[in-house]
Amino acid sequence: MSPGWIDASLFRDFQAEGTDAHRLCTIEDGWVERFGPDILISFKRVLTRERLIQELKEWARGIPFTFERIFARFVPRKNEQREPPRLICGNPAENLQTIAAERRLKFGIDFGVGFSVGLFPDQRENRSFVRQIAPKRLLNCFAYTCSFSVSAAHVGAVTLNIDLSKKSLARGRENFALNSLPTMDHRFIADDVMAVLPRLAGKGEKFDAIILDPPTFSRSPGGNTFHVEDDFEKLLIDSLELAERNSHILISTNCSTLREQALEVMARYGLKKARRAATWRRSSPLPDFPAGTGASSIWLTLR
Repeated sequence: MSPGWIDASLFRDFQAEGTDAHRLCTIEDGWVERFGPDILISFKRVLTRERLIQELKEWARGIPFTFERIFARFVPRKNEQREPPRLICGNPAENLQTIAAERRLKFGIDFGVGFSVGLFPDQRENRSFVRQIAPKRLLNCFAYTCSFSVSAAHVGAVTLNIDLSKKSLARGRENFALNSLPTMDHRFIADDVMAVLPRLAGKGEKFDAIILDPPTFSRSPGGNTFHVEDDFEKLLIDSLELAERNSHILISTNCSTLREQALEVMARYGLKKARRAATWRRSSPLPDFPAGTGASSIWLTLR
């Protein structure tokens, strides 16, 4: 077996903790992830896809692990060229949805709605940290399918979820339901985060946990754009207006040009502009993600 695949002991550890959404393999031009009973292969070259399919079958025999379907998606250079994964192995008559678990919380996965399937495994430890700090009020910016909010609600938090996509927020509500969490005390706002934050500040709203995990690029229906390299500092400054003392703020991105050191520089600038002080820590490393892969993240703890 080629290097890059997780070993049997780590696979058993995931099983024991109730996690079946995680990375299985990472190589230079692709990676393999598990979502419940299904597999997703992400590749930058066709030869990489074929190699990973063959290695997956060899690896699964040695674990042992039985999967139901294999999906694959091409990773283009430009985000606007991204397409949903394609089924390459398994029953084509079945729907393209499944359920994956992370430390016994359940999340809906849909391979048919877009490039992203509903859960980012590289945020697993950050979601776990949310459960650890048990916030009372969590603000989830760019909430997508609300996985951070489900983690917070599981430990008693009230959440506010903001995302441009009504469909993503609807899937977020479904994730609440999957975990028997009522949504009556939670808010879901389909709007531009950068427009909503000043309105919340004007109302005097405060939160003791804030999630900032924006896409690299987005465009609102009104034509406003968000570029993570240009706009992350303003996002942080506006968010600091809503942060309680001793609150926790996650700053995270998948943008390859913004690693942890760059995030720390932006954090220092944002804190200075907002006249706030904080300590920070980098997120715990993930055993299934090699160093330098996955999202870059730091947690701020305000004083």
